[in-house]
Amino acid sequence: MPHLRRVPALLLALTCGLTATLAAASPATDLFDTVTKSVQTGYFGWSTVDRVALAEKYAPILTERCATQLESCDYATGRAVLTDMLKELGDAHTNVRDAEGAERLAEVSQNKSVPRTGARVSRVAGGLLVVSVMPGSPAERAGVRRFDLLTQVNGQQAGIDQPIGSTEFVRLERADTPITVTLHRPGTPDRDLILTPQSLQARDEPTLSWVGEGGRTALIQYPTFLSSDSAELFLARVGEAKRAGAEALIVDLRYNGGGSLNECVAASSVFGPTVYRARFQRGGFTYGGLLGDEVMSPIARMARPDWAVWKQPVAVLVGPNTASCAEVFTHYAQLSGATAIGEVTRGVGNSGVNFQPLPDGGVLGLTILRAFDAADKPLPDRITPDILAPTDITALTTTGQDTTLDAALTVLKAQVTKREAPKTEPSAPPKQGLDGR
Repeated sequence: MPHLRRVPALLLALTCGLTATLAAASPATDLFDTVTKSVQTGYFGWSTVDRVALAEKYAPILTERCATQLESCDYATGRAVLTDMLKELGDAHTNVRDAEGAERLAEVSQNKSVPRTGARVSRVAGGLLVVSVMPGSPAERAGVRRFDLLTQVNGQQAGIDQPIGSTEFVRLERADTPITVTLHRPGTPDRDLILTPQSLQARDEPTLSWVGEGGRTALIQYPTFLSSDSAELFLARVGEAKRAGAEALIVDLRYNGGGSLNECVAASSVFGPTVYRARFQRGGFTYGGLLGDEVMSPIARMARPDWAVWKQPVAVLVGPNTASCAEVFTHYAQLSGATAIGEVTRGVGNSGVNFQPLPDGGVLGLTILRAFDAADKPLPDRITPDILAPTDITALTTTGQDTTLDAALTVLKAQVTKREAPKTEPSAPPKQGLDGR
């Protein structure tokens, strides 16, 4: 979800006649009014839906749902109607989050200290898939590893269509009491663990590990671009990989939902100079990245394409949970020669948002810019991998096979072999005598 650190204030205008169709003033109608006015006046994405007509369509729906509650119609009712309305807008970047969702966003972007186990999870069939483990955290000390499956949490089933999902798991962590989990790992008996949260930074940082034959391929798990130093941290991990003699690099963005445009543009310039143009309702400006840092855009445009921190083979792992800024990063990495491997991404990589506070304590993520490259060509909305290799969750949780990672290692091995192959000079033709023999 690319968002901006520096965005001009948006002026909100009243929409005549809209409130006349709503129920009596209530928390739900206050929320509906605030969001629809912002969407009508401040939206600047790629959707062509008539936003005034959209609000007029959903106002009577809100009135109907508030018929029994009247002035006490709650925020949750208004949020539910708005969620349906914004789905019809057709821009996944524009959405409403409740107060809890807003707090989670603030925790990561502001790098607050919060009670955590250190395990980040994603809801899948059969449980919660551990997608990252913070080094030195309670989860790591308890023996939890990436891609373990938590099948039960505090005695309740976890996973798709089960009581416990990733949101519920985070909620339990913030309660700051011990959490009992049942851990499933291929090849070992299921076991119960007790994870006791401790005060940790809310964000997850990029981590470096080693994979492939001889452990010579560097794997950087890159969880988010939300924090203001995420590009700096990524650059540091790339530097560590170089100093350790890595022959190839894999950047895993399969569970990266985006973050700050400044950070993803800067991070992608590890592979080559990056220029990103943002166009607003009125004007626009350009981001530049060079050698892993944010720079003035003219410098990036003038830089030689071979100015790069990393020049060895690189693969970027993507999937349906790769979104927004992570899609931007992947696009520019591809332009610099990286191979994208995995599945088609979410599809919000050609726009950017800012976050506006709402009366219920939540936030409206509002699309306010369209994204273009240095030649003013729109960025793709989604990443289509160069190599299609979906992550087989069943194989991952039953045999431990990471099908996407395996595909990346195969591709990189071939690229490394090709680069290391000795270059032979073409043989010279035999010398001929004066008589031609």
